Amino acid sequence: MPPNTTSSSGQTRGKSGRKKGRRTRLILIVLVLAIIGGVGYGAFWSISTVRASFPQTKGSIELDGLSGPVDVKRDGNGIPQIYAATDEDLFMAQGYVQAQDRFYEMDVRRHMTSGRLSEMFGKDQVDNDEFLRTLGWKRVAEEEYETTLSAETKKYLQAYAKGVNAYLRGKDGEDISLEYAALGFSNDYKPAEWTPVDSVAWLKAMAWDLRANMQDEIDRSLMTSRLGPQQIADLYPQYPYGRNKTIVQEGEYNRTTEEYEQSGSTDASEGHSGLAGGATAPDGLQSQMSDLYEELDDVPTAVGVNGNGIGSNSWVIGGAHTISGKPLLANDPHLSPSLPSVWYQMGLHCKSVSEKCQYDVSGYTFAGLPGVVIGHNQNIAWGMTNSGADVADLYLEKLTGDGYEYDGKVRAFTTREEKIDVAGGASKTIVVRETNNGPLLSDRDDELVKVGKKATVDQEAPDRGDGYGIALRWTALDPGTSMDAVFAMNKATDWNGFRKAAALFDVPSQNLVYADTENNIGYQLPGRIPKRGEGDGSLPSPGWDSKYEWTGYIKQSELPYEYNPERGYIVTANQAVVDKEKYPYTLTTDWGYGTRSQRITDLIESKLKGGGKVSTDDMRQMQLDNSSEIAKLLVPLLLKIDVPDKDVRDGQKLLEGWNYTQDADSAAAAYFNAVWRNILKLAFGNKLPKELRVEGQCLYVEPVDTTGPADEDRRVRECGQRDADSAQPDGGDRWFEVVRSILDDEDSDWWQAPGNRTDHPATNRDELFGRALEDARWELTAKLGKDMDTWNWGRLHRLYLKNQTMGTDGPGFLQFMLNRGPYNMGGGEAAVSATGWNAAGGYTVVWVPSMRMVVNLDDFDKSKWINLTGASGHAYNAHYIDQTDKWAKGELLDWVSTKRAVDENTEDTLLLKP
Repeated sequence: MPPNTTSSSGQTRGKSGRKKGRRTRLILIVLVLAIIGGVGYGAFWSISTVRASFPQTKGSIELDGLSGPVDVKRDGNGIPQIYAATDEDLFMAQGYVQAQDRFYEMDVRRHMTSGRLSEMFGKDQVDNDEFLRTLGWKRVAEEEYETTLSAETKKYLQAYAKGVNAYLRGKDGEDISLEYAALGFSNDYKPAEWTPVDSVAWLKAMAWDLRANMQDEIDRSLMTSRLGPQQIADLYPQYPYGRNKTIVQEGEYNRTTEEYEQSGSTDASEGHSGLAGGATAPDGLQSQMSDLYEELDDVPTAVGVNGNGIGSNSWVIGGAHTISGKPLLANDPHLSPSLPSVWYQMGLHCKSVSEKCQYDVSGYTFAGLPGVVIGHNQNIAWGMTNSGADVADLYLEKLTGDGYEYDGKVRAFTTREEKIDVAGGASKTIVVRETNNGPLLSDRDDELVKVGKKATVDQEAPDRGDGYGIALRWTALDPGTSMDAVFAMNKATDWNGFRKAAALFDVPSQNLVYADTENNIGYQLPGRIPKRGEGDGSLPSPGWDSKYEWTGYIKQSELPYEYNPERGYIVTANQAVVDKEKYPYTLTTDWGYGTRSQRITDLIESKLKGGGKVSTDDMRQMQLDNSSEIAKLLVPLLLKIDVPDKDVRDGQKLLEGWNYTQDADSAAAAYFNAVWRNILKLAFGNKLPKELRVEGQCLYVEPVDTTGPADEDRRVRECGQRDADSAQPDGGDRWFEVVRSILDDEDSDWWQAPGNRTDHPATNRDELFGRALEDARWELTAKLGKDMDTWNWGRLHRLYLKNQTMGTDGPGFLQFMLNRGPYNMGGGEAAVSATGWNAAGGYTVVWVPSMRMVVNLDDFDKSKWINLTGASGHAYNAHYIDQTDKWAKGELLDWVSTKRAVDENTEDTLLLKP
């Protein structure tokens, strides 16, 4: 039976509800009139259709399964704080409330994680589903739920699912979300009930997007088609340990001297070739890697941008250096922009904390996941950044008949069949094959089976063939305990309890920063991080050789941590965790290069100079720092270039006296970033293989292994093949380091570029810089106009918020309804205010600080937070994007969590009754 409602109010109003209600009605009336006037589908729609799914936030609702009453209190931004008397009631209410606001988002996510997008969106998603079924996230989540999670965690997951299903009961699609009304035009899809495994599988998607260096592993392999080992090494320089500080400087890990000496360490920068350890790569490896990249790039993102450019900032400052005398903790994860935001803000409060009800926690979580992922309880606070630990390796497998070779013998594949149902079409059955290293990803691409000798292909197994294949070994494909970790972290009260919780957080591996009300700060690297026999994970390994197998995992006691360091603060921003000379294991070969982390460190040190103290607003201002570190390096050199063209010289003059900040209204920032983009294109981009360059951009390029003077007779025409958002050179801080390393070598081969009909060849650094100054001037003239007084960075650097399904591929009128923007943004690549853009593809924002928070451990009610969008996933709800303008301006909202403060800020209260 549907829930009984004793309130007729189905919309959120609050103290300013009358004005807000009029404004919302006006928007909806205009919207519906526009649809009815111009779109055939619109005739079926009305204001009631658009508003039917808005959540009830006042009055009371009866929910079968509650043991007692639960209060849901929402503030003026629709952010819910839930109060219950038992753990089960608390998480059941969480499921109900998140489903009210975000069920469509939750439903899409679970279809993605289980490889069932075709059930919702039809045949266009079959390839994605095949790939996701091959990975088998749902199967691993089912095994995890049955075998590794604690009984308490299962109880909470069941309660959460019960709450979601209580919301769904008795509702049609259009009662749940506008998107279902749209889906109804093309198929008869109906949402199924939520299950505990749906929540667990979401963590696999999160781990996939934070899987570390798989992209670099593929890119290095692809580079071998045009570049030699030394050239590839030039493009992957060593981490600058002497300039950019590691996370752990005074910390430790437990190990004996004997263990240290026996474990050894490897230098990951040497000898990059086709296969790990210098093994000879068979013909077709580049073809395999290129096709695999295309498969990976098509997989829908969950929280990131397909593994490219994912970063984050988090730092904590001890009480000795703060105005309050207690720690301050900041966090802003950098993820791809999405609408609604991937994060969901809420508080989970037991009316009285006891054994029966153990939680009093507030922060950010994901719709579809019980508990809080990042935030604070009444004793501790924590934040996360991606550690970059290498937890996924690609293996080249030698296929023979119905098996694969391993140490000179043929082993049989492990196989399973997967049936994919397709909305509006016939179902499809695929066969998934696995080696001892994991599933064969290469079976999912028709082109890959052409490499090597073909085998007979029948209808049931269209993906079989002899030759070579690519398998994936990944920690998240083994059952784990990360869901246990979420609940354990939520109720930890001190450093020891927090570290025990962190030990359960096996995937994805994240940098965890910590602070508590007793004035302690800390850092812990958690995660299931592999030890390798041969190889270092930087290149695909030969799967037929047992020497390249994983030999185990680094023990939790051996993972780096830091507690109350003497310097009084800890900074994590995806830089190296620990100096490789001081740690016996290889965590990864592909750290972020420390540009953001060092800038944050410098800002903190500057503030503390002379005994200064840090405030909550100081932390916010640091989060907004948009200084360009690469500009500081290059602008002095660019200003010395003799530019004969007056118009180009006028552009060059913009850089004179520029303070290197990338504000949205800065003309200098616009011009410099265009110059930087063109430097990268001339020096590196045009010399990379087509598989890494932007799709459709065609060049006459030099033959393999050539970066020197041009020879027009030898050039061949090649067109790029990669999506603009993920092409290379992307302009991130790895490229900062590449340029820095050759900057003093003015005659490096990299600085040489062929001429064309209008430009002379560049034979050294300054000539290439001069070309870049010219090209940038005419590029911006085309994009922004000839008058430089009208130029500004924000006009180039725009953020578009798109609904992640119909907002990208739906009919035009739906995209208009669901999407928002553009927003003119400041900030930039590898800045602390990291509004990332891909220099190969353009200036559009491709990842953002997906939320920002500053926790005040002296008084939690003085903490601050903001989300990219809003609490609601319903288009035209008042809370769909009500935080976005403030987020774009760098403002933060008050973040209250004590009962008194929550009551003072409550605008709507909903009573859930048993």
